[in-house]
Amino acid sequence: MKQTNYLSYIFLSFMIISCLPKEAELVVEVYETSASGNNLTKLESFSADENAASTVKVTLIPDQKKQTITGFGGSFTEATAYLLNQLSKKNRDSIIEAYFGESGAKYSLTRTHMNSCDFSLSQYSYAPVEGDKNLEHFSVEEDKDDIIPMIKDALKVSKDGFKILTSPWTASPWMKDNNNWVGGKLLPEYYDTWALFYSKYVTAYKNEGIDIWGFTVENEPLGNGNNWESMHFTPDEMTNFVQHHLGPKLKADYPEVKILGYDQNREHLKEWVDAQYKNNATSKYFDGTAIHWYASTFHYYPEELQYAHKKAPNKYLIQSEACIDAEVPVWKDDAWYWKKEATDWGFTWAPEKDKPMHPKYAPVNRYARDIIGCLNNYVDGWIDWNMVLDTKGGPNWFKNWCIAPVIVNPETDEVYFTPLYYTMAHFSTFIRPEAKVIGVNYNDKDVMITAAENPDGSIAVVIFNEKESAKNIQLSLNHKNVNLKIQGQAIQTIVIPSSN
Repeated sequence: MKQTNYLSYIFLSFMIISCLPKEAELVVEVYETSASGNNLTKLESFSADENAASTVKVTLIPDQKKQTITGFGGSFTEATAYLLNQLSKKNRDSIIEAYFGESGAKYSLTRTHMNSCDFSLSQYSYAPVEGDKNLEHFSVEEDKDDIIPMIKDALKVSKDGFKILTSPWTASPWMKDNNNWVGGKLLPEYYDTWALFYSKYVTAYKNEGIDIWGFTVENEPLGNGNNWESMHFTPDEMTNFVQHHLGPKLKADYPEVKILGYDQNREHLKEWVDAQYKNNATSKYFDGTAIHWYASTFHYYPEELQYAHKKAPNKYLIQSEACIDAEVPVWKDDAWYWKKEATDWGFTWAPEKDKPMHPKYAPVNRYARDIIGCLNNYVDGWIDWNMVLDTKGGPNWFKNWCIAPVIVNPETDEVYFTPLYYTMAHFSTFIRPEAKVIGVNYNDKDVMITAAENPDGSIAVVIFNEKESAKNIQLSLNHKNVNLKIQGQAIQTIVIPSSN
């Protein structure tokens, strides 16, 4: 009798356990770029590995909404557009599709230059006639061979379209106190003429069928060592120009066009946002702030980014320029982009006190670390510099060589998509405009992770494992889990459909 009761108890216990709800599993898609050879490859098998160095427990917190994403992308420079025109139509089209098409990176936020910059073929202004205060001779004819056709072709293949942020490197030399392309300041007598210049530019591009989303007031207002096109402002001078000249002019002519202040490295960000957002009068016309990454090869300045966000939580905070600078491109050698072999301008030229901020680095690491670090500290947009350069790192009239995610050899009509292209695509393809960055908790300092919920309800999680050892990932969302593995030296984007 006792045995019968015992067996009944065992059977009943088994039935209760079997009826308990099983831990639900997240349905995900996983895309990986790695030093071992994956290039935004969709993984068919990504289960956890018993030989992995450790397991990283990642919990997504979708109720913890942060900034709204404006977009990701690169820049339409004259150098890039010119090079595309030197290629066969097949290769030109393939690059534009790779950046803007549905099968590619789907860039959503871009930048271009108003007047020439270092990545132009020569120095030029849309208003070359000295003393033309009313800009009666204003013309964007210089852009009609290269930049404008490239933008138009990109718009044709872009399903959702993209925003264009325009930056001037300098006003016409005749408007400046040194009458030079490089350095100097805008003469007060030409403040209104220069404000009119922005409006004329918007009109000229609208006449070409291209809408300008916004401007930065000045690229690198602190200067660039008096090397290429530049024009200097202090924080108060720029704020004054926007408050009393540029802001009212654009408000009257094109009120939808955005104005972003600063547009240089993050270590000086606090003093600029303090000036811009001093009070309601100074902040009235500023829609946000633009930043660059050149102050360090590894530090992304989270304190400065958080300070800027708290100073103006409802304004844009956009990374407007970044590149592997002071390097000639390495051709068809993916492994180089994962090694700490690159140096930047600061490795050679920075003052001794700043050199620790500029050690050798791996280019992929620099991109992945910075983008994730920015997203986790309230940056809402991230724009790369040139989309395409040649094997010399140009063309560039100043010979200021740099690397782009896509390198071409126009003489042989060859194209090389570097690992940097795939690194950018991990973000731009899967985190779409109007997505909300969400909270993430994880327990491993050796990885970097960010996540965003898209307007369609899907969630994109980007994980960067800089170390050489693989790691297991246990990803949790709303009491559902999935176990997977990320290789050493790899970036993964994990897409969680809204159906979860």
